[in-house]
Amino acid sequence: MAQFGGPKLVKKLHFDQEAKNKLVEGINKIAAAVSSTLGASGRTVVIEDDFGNPYVTKDGVTVANSIMLNDTVENLGVSMVKQAAQQTANMAGDGTTTSIVLTQAIIRCYHKLKASEHSFRDVKSGINKFKDHVLKLLQDKTIKIDDKKLDDVSIISTNNDVKLGTLIADAFRQAGENGIVTMETSSTSDTYVDVVEGTRINSMSRSPHFHTNKEKELSELDKPLVFISASDIPNVRKIQDILEFAIKSNRSMLLIAPLDSQPLTALAMNAVKGNIKVNVIDPPSFGLKRKDILEDLALLVGAKVFDESLGDSIDAITPDMLGEADRAISDKDGTVLVTAEKTAEATERIEYLKTALEKEEHHVVTKHLNDRLALLCGGVSVIYVGADTDVELKEKQDRVDDAIHAVKAARKEGILPGGGTALAYAANQDWEFTLNGGQLTGVEILKDALSAPYTKILANAGLDPTQYALKKWGEGIDVTCGRRKDMIKTGIIDPLLVTKTALNNAVSVATTILSTDCVISNVRE
Repeated sequence: MAQFGGPKLVKKLHFDQEAKNKLVEGINKIAAAVSSTLGASGRTVVIEDDFGNPYVTKDGVTVANSIMLNDTVENLGVSMVKQAAQQTANMAGDGTTTSIVLTQAIIRCYHKLKASEHSFRDVKSGINKFKDHVLKLLQDKTIKIDDKKLDDVSIISTNNDVKLGTLIADAFRQAGENGIVTMETSSTSDTYVDVVEGTRINSMSRSPHFHTNKEKELSELDKPLVFISASDIPNVRKIQDILEFAIKSNRSMLLIAPLDSQPLTALAMNAVKGNIKVNVIDPPSFGLKRKDILEDLALLVGAKVFDESLGDSIDAITPDMLGEADRAISDKDGTVLVTAEKTAEATERIEYLKTALEKEEHHVVTKHLNDRLALLCGGVSVIYVGADTDVELKEKQDRVDDAIHAVKAARKEGILPGGGTALAYAANQDWEFTLNGGQLTGVEILKDALSAPYTKILANAGLDPTQYALKKWGEGIDVTCGRRKDMIKTGIIDPLLVTKTALNNAVSVATTILSTDCVISNVRE
């Protein structure tokens, strides 16, 4: 009988404690590598790339992503932790190392406290109940950030590089409240900031096939042509003329348009084949608000909005409708457009909106006018990162990227005392719960685990954690001198978003691993 399809992979089954032990062993190995980078005294890690070249970094997610073990089950444990770390990085931009350290600590405490003697459902319930109490405490203790604290957040995230951290904080200040900060590679060894015109749209790439950087899920287009449409594009034939124009002109293209599945699939396929460098994002907002914002965008890039409701024919989409931008960068947060200097028409539109805002009293309309002003007035601070060698450049770019995300996170939700002290303080509180035995064990597990980042930071600095018990909120240890200090005043701080994201993801992956009784892995020859 004929056999269809390729050969099936042979699988091996692992059960009960054997399965758990292998997963945990993988987690212990990745945690050992990643945790060495934690804190101001954390060490760098040298990674060999696929071509045998060295790469030096202190970025936790980069270290984690480089690890692959020979043992298939151990490697599955590594992969689960890597996914949690990557999710933390995607949501908060930082905190990957903390997430991995917490994951390992929860698993260790589970075994130390013999939690397996209780119902796992009860233990997990206790862990999650206590986690929610901790998150509420952190939320209540959060301090809103001001411009003075930008330096502190940035310096911490660049591994205490005062010069680089201050430069990044200045970039945020120069961009303004509605501004955007991005990173580019410098053409020299110097690192500097340049402020250019631009704006951000709350729309991301419609397909991962448009990503030019798969690892960071980025789509970056240089000097793209820009097509803007308020109307649906039902098939690729309707935009064939402008696509052919882009290809013949050797230009990339950004489409801000509601594309149906057929043209979207066709563009994704051609992007994968390398026929065209393209990205597609949805138009922001809805209804009449969408029309206003698209017209504002068109002013910034010099495009004409295609709109069938205004009499435009879908058979008449031509290159003269296209605008252009200096750069277009899409990530999980949206799309940044770097544009040329504002035209007289754009400046006139800004003044019109300001006048309308002064007269308007309805809060819904006021918000819409403010959104439009922010889109038209926002600037883009570009941090050009330079270094003497490629190895130094990549390491420096990792730190700048971490700092940019950390400052964004701090601005969004506020800050906490840093150095792992916020979680350690939460662990030391006298909590009262009316719970059963298994749930109380779950509480104890997480209480023990929460101090792990703090103790690891001290250990990396050569300090004995048993000598530095925390006495009050906000107090911690400046590991550069070994003295007790007020973390906030000293500038040792963590964004709330980073801390809570790391905790949520650590609890999720740890409880998933602890609930595992069977692992099915591939057999490798």
